[in-house]
Formats: sequence, structure tokens, C-alpha cells
Amino acid sequence: MTATLDGSAAKPRKGPKPIFDGKRTPGVQFAVYFGVIAPLVALIAAVPFAWGWGLTWVDVGLFVLFYAVTGLGITVAYHRHFTHGSFKAKPWLRVVMAIAGSMALQGPVITWVADHRRHHAFSDKEGDPHSPWLFGTSPWAIAKGFWHAHMGWLFNRDRSNAERFAPDLLKDPAIRKVNSLFPLWSLLTFALPALLGGLITWSWWGAVTALFWAGFVRVCVLHHVTWSVNSICHMIGERPFSARDRSANFWPLAIFSFGESWHNLHHADPTSARHGVKRGQIDISARVIWIFEKLGWVYNVRWPTPARLQKLAVARK
Repeated sequence: MTATLDGSAAKPRKGPKPIFDGKRTPGVQFAVYFGVIAPLVALIAAVPFAWGWGLTWVDVGLFVLFYAVTGLGITVAYHRHFTHGSFKAKPWLRVVMAIAGSMALQGPVITWVADHRRHHAFSDKEGDPHSPWLFGTSPWAIAKGFWHAHMGWLFNRDRSNAERFAPDLLKDPAIRKVNSLFPLWSLLTFALPALLGGLITWSWWGAVTALFWAGFVRVCVLHHVTWSVNSICHMIGERPFSARDRSANFWPLAIFSFGESWHNLHHADPTSARHGVKRGQIDISARVIWIFEKLGWVYNVRWPTPARLQKLAVARK
């Protein structure tokens, strides 16, 4: 309790904590710009680079490896585990998953979770950090909304309040440590492909091409696949389940997003460990969680039940 001006005790403040807890520092803002723009420049340079110097199978293999590790770090770890609690994991796996997600270069784990929980709290309404529907429905407003939802929102300096949206992670010393070491994981996401490329080919050029393809280009491709779930999957697609927003399924992204583009079911049932629940809906992230469960590394997995799915489908009608 605090004291008022007359010396009496003030009552504790009631109600939810503020949505924001301040603004990014100039250094952090610069890092955001670099993390978004540098990989994009690399992607633009990819065509003439490949035309002039070629693309080796070592580069392809390293690209796929690091895309899978960091992509699943976002979908399985950051999203389904840390944000929504779709399953519980052993402490060592939580740390490994948090590091894998950090190496996707989409922000520290606590920051990412706070932003995403805010997205669900205000989905497609005022307060949602990346809804495409905040500016209206005219052609210009939709174009502006797509840009904002896809990547424009990243340049907003307001910080989601972690004390409000991620208090559980703030209380976890191991996750706080991983969060504080985000600059190290950002360095390793580029250094490791270069190191492996150099060792496998036993050449400096192999290190350079691996840095380019499995480093910068891989980060850029994963960025835009992830951001497409925020933008495209809230604009077009099928909506077979009841959700309080405009989330939709967009099948062309299913494999590249590891199942995240089955977005309608996710918003209808956010804690479900599986997003692709209908026949033919490939959900690689759910399969990875299933493997972890069989190995005994995760438990209390929230698999969707037929009764639950039927209830959500009926509500949609």
C-alpha cells in the first residue's frame, strides 16, 4: 500500500495492468529495423546471387535444417507451448525450445509471447497489434491494413506489457535468462550456418554461401511466412469453426508454416495442440508435439476431441 497526501493508506489499484509498459529504446528499434530489412535485402539479392555463383546442395540442406529448427521454434515453442500452454514440457526442453524460437529472429521469447497474447485478447479489434481490419474496408484501407498486419506493426515502438500478458514467463528464471541472451541467439542464427558451411565444404566460400542462404535468406523467408499468418490468414480463406474474429484457414501456407495457417481452428480453440484437424490438413507442428509426447518429453497435451470440434462447428452454423 502507498500513502496519500494526507498520510492515509491508499487502496491498491484495481483492474487490469496497462496494455503497454513503455516504448522501445533507440537501440532496440534499430535492431528491429536491421532484423527486418537486412534479410529482406538478402532475399532480393538471392536471384542474381544464385545466377552468378550457383546454389549448392550444402546450402539447400543447411537452409532446410535451420528453417525447420527455427520455424518449429516459433510454432511449437513460442506459439503453442509458451503462449497458449497447449502442452507442458520438461525444464530442459523448455530452454531448448526457447532458444530455437529466439534463433528465428522474431524477438525475445517474453516479448513475442506478450505481443501474441495481446493479439488474442483484442483479436481484430482496437488493441490488436497486427489486425488487418483496423483502418476500414475500402480498397485503400484494406491495402493499408495488409501492410500493417504483415510487417508495418513491427515498427511501432510501443511495448506490450509483459507483466500483464506474460507474468508466468517473468517468474521463470530459466526463460528470463534465455530472453536476456537474445543478442547471442541472434548472432548464432547466422554464425552456425556459416560455420557448418565452411566445415562441410572446407572452404571460406562455403561459409559465405551458407551464411547467405541458410542465414539471411532463411530468416527472411521464415519471417514472411510467419507474418502471412497474421495478414493473409485474417483476410481470406475458409472459416469452418466459430471464432470471434476473422481468422481463416489458408491451405497454401500449411507446409511452410508447419500447420499454423489452419488459423481458424486455432482462434476458435487457442489452447489446442493441433490446428489442422480435418482430413488432409497437414500439421507438422502437431506431429512434432506428438513425437515429443511419445518420447516422454512433454505431457498434458491438449489434443482436440471430436466433441469439442463438433461443438465449435455447430456454433459456426
